[in-house]
Amino acid sequence: MSDAHVEVADIVRRHGLAFLESHGAVLSSEQQRVLKALANCRTAALGGHVEACDRCGHRQMAYNSCRNRHCPKCQAAARADWLSERSAELLPVPYFHVVFTLPESVAALALQNPRVLYGLLFRATIDTLREVAANPDRLGAQIGGLAVLHTWGQNLSHHPHVHCVIPGGGFSADGKRWVACRDNFFLPVRVLSRVFRGKFIAGLRRARGNGQLKFLGAQAELAKDISFERWLNHSVRTDWVVYAKAPFGGPEQVLKYLARYTHRVAISNQRLLSCVQGQVTFRWKDYADGQARKTMSLSANEFLRRFLIHVLPRGFVKIRHFGFLANRDREANLQLARSLLHVSPAPPPASIPTDSPAESTPPAAAPCPACHQGRLQAVEHLPRMTQPVSLSVMLADLARHYSDSTTDNSS
Repeated sequence: MSDAHVEVADIVRRHGLAFLESHGAVLSSEQQRVLKALANCRTAALGGHVEACDRCGHRQMAYNSCRNRHCPKCQAAARADWLSERSAELLPVPYFHVVFTLPESVAALALQNPRVLYGLLFRATIDTLREVAANPDRLGAQIGGLAVLHTWGQNLSHHPHVHCVIPGGGFSADGKRWVACRDNFFLPVRVLSRVFRGKFIAGLRRARGNGQLKFLGAQAELAKDISFERWLNHSVRTDWVVYAKAPFGGPEQVLKYLARYTHRVAISNQRLLSCVQGQVTFRWKDYADGQARKTMSLSANEFLRRFLIHVLPRGFVKIRHFGFLANRDREANLQLARSLLHVSPAPPPASIPTDSPAESTPPAAAPCPACHQGRLQAVEHLPRMTQPVSLSVMLADLARHYSDSTTDNSS
């Protein structure tokens, strides 16, 4: 397989069955659903249509995408739609980027309790920002922003953190004026870190008291009161990293950042280099070594294990708006902000074409890859498979077509 064509879906199709045999007993239903979605993405299983050139008659099949939010190939269209809406919401003020990170000891507990701890991470982050910003000794303003959850590091390790993009200022307490930040400074990160730690630890105690946490394997000892309190006391003494970057240069830079971070998955297909003899090699950036660019090789089993620990619980919202940008009153608050900033209303967002989720609606006509003069038109509908197939049966069938002897050796 040539380097340019290595995709996460290929690794699932070729090595998913072996992974399922060794790890299937501990996979969640959502992780199994992601495996099935990626394996089926843009294959006959999801249906599609036949395209024909209106000039030379060249024909080709175009299959539907899985549209799963963990699929590296399906996020571009979703990102384009989302960004077109955000572009109309930007204000003519500096924007700040603040990152809140869970320490390693607490992050380990999140693997067993993702819905509870990731939800708590969001709440502690947002409540911290709003509380510190509202303090008259800090900014004294009602702020708003956007928060995005990432659970991975560059090497696919578990590293839960929340990226926040926040306009540099907010409404005064009476809502009658815009309170701007100082130049190149939003809020003190040491204060943010301490408040964040306190709110998260308090929330963790409540969750355990309400019976919302489970402790398995290496964490089983934390089910005991004395062990849990000892563990919390150790966590309090650990640094809780909050990092504030320099403000963005303008709206274009904000959108560029959002395009990179909001719909990102654990690893992009562009970072994959090869999948040869059961070893997956990919590029990564080592931030501990001055952001040095390196390569890493993992067994296909370990690669898939690391990829799947970043699958979020079903229905869990990973992009959240807060404060005056919260969904409920966002439009009215943006109108007020523009009025206080004495700027004209934003134009309506531009429509960005994306792949349609409907099987019967083909994408916009593309140029013919054969004659390069005609345009491809949908001429036949291909229905999706209606016969349900178990994940193991599906992966076994795919593995026969993606064996190392026929594909790895062609790289």
